[in-house]
Amino acid sequence: MIAPLRSLALTCAVAVALTACKKPEQQTPPPPDVGVIEAKPQTLPLQRELVGRLSPYRSADVRARVPGVLLKRVYQEGADVKQGQVLFLIDPAPLRASLNASQAELASAQATYANAKAAANRARSLAPQKFVSKSDLDTAEAAERTAAAAVQQAQAALTSAKINLGYAEVTAPISGRAGKQQVTEGALVGQGDVTLLTTVDQLDPLYVNFSMSVDELTQMRAAQAKGQLALSGDGKSTVQVKLSDGTVYDQPGTLDFSSTTVDPTTGAVSLRAVLPNPQQILLPGAFVSFQATLGERKNAYLVPLQALQRDTTGGYVLVVGADGKVARKNVKSEGQQGSNWLVSGGLEAGDKVIVAGVQKVKEGATATAKPWDPASANANGQAPAGAGAAPAAAATAPDAAAKPADASADKADAAPAAESNKQ
Repeated sequence: MIAPLRSLALTCAVAVALTACKKPEQQTPPPPDVGVIEAKPQTLPLQRELVGRLSPYRSADVRARVPGVLLKRVYQEGADVKQGQVLFLIDPAPLRASLNASQAELASAQATYANAKAAANRARSLAPQKFVSKSDLDTAEAAERTAAAAVQQAQAALTSAKINLGYAEVTAPISGRAGKQQVTEGALVGQGDVTLLTTVDQLDPLYVNFSMSVDELTQMRAAQAKGQLALSGDGKSTVQVKLSDGTVYDQPGTLDFSSTTVDPTTGAVSLRAVLPNPQQILLPGAFVSFQATLGERKNAYLVPLQALQRDTTGGYVLVVGADGKVARKNVKSEGQQGSNWLVSGGLEAGDKVIVAGVQKVKEGATATAKPWDPASANANGQAPAGAGAAPAAAATAPDAAAKPADASADKADAAPAAESNKQ
């Protein structure tokens, strides 16, 4: 009788122990919250970051146009000069002497012409009465014409002498900034060649010379043919120069020339923009970086910087689909605009692009999409502080609940053991 009771007690103890050892089922954490934006196609400016070199709008060489000795420089080197302002003086004495000789030759030619004209008039008046022969009349008229031509030649020589005397004062051909003097006083200039004396550069406006690869231009024109781009012509495309300290120059420029041929040595096409320089902050010869707006890009998307990821295959974004699952979309980015990437391909209108919480999800997983607030404290792409805390608490709750269960199970195991010892 005791043996069956003991067996029954042992069976009950084992059943109680198995019941106590059974732990509650683990709770599945809810899908993480992610901040998303809705992809919307936009018409955005077509911009390129380029580098160019500044050059004067006009540059004129000041040269000695007549031979002579340079007497004096009458301008300040590096100063602004006006068109027609005297810059150098050349010894005018030989030129003045040449002018006087030309005047004398003109007077002689005029006297000769007066005599020839009088003789021709006399012959013409006597010809009807047959007092002079036809031959003498022809000779008198020929002498008159020769004398008239000599007068014209002398007048031309006098004019040339006056021009040369005027060249003794070397003037600025354009308004601008005069450069360094190239020849010192006392030097013989203009003897056999036109001696360079200085250079005048017009600094307002300036030219920005740059180039673009023919492949890039071909791609843009092909995109324009497909309706993806609308390129602006000369006079409408703008450039915005960035200064060396990172600030933006306050005067925008305008594209005014694009070459129709490709440079065979570089494979690039030359372009040029006109840039106002009223305060003459910029100087010719300097390299500048600038942003060129060449037209408009259609059906483009702006994606925050933190949303775009990269791996060995290229750029991609994670999106939350209609079924709540995360999917990967490979995209084509065209550069940065402010705090966004410009995406030209790979996205569709209405896609929910994950911006905040990218690190908490993976492709194929479930996520809860919530509108992303860029003004929030965690607008840098991190999930809100509260997000993810609930799943973690839920994940740890079963473990906390399991501890009392384990303790009760231990007590249950100890109870049959004590019972059996008593027996």
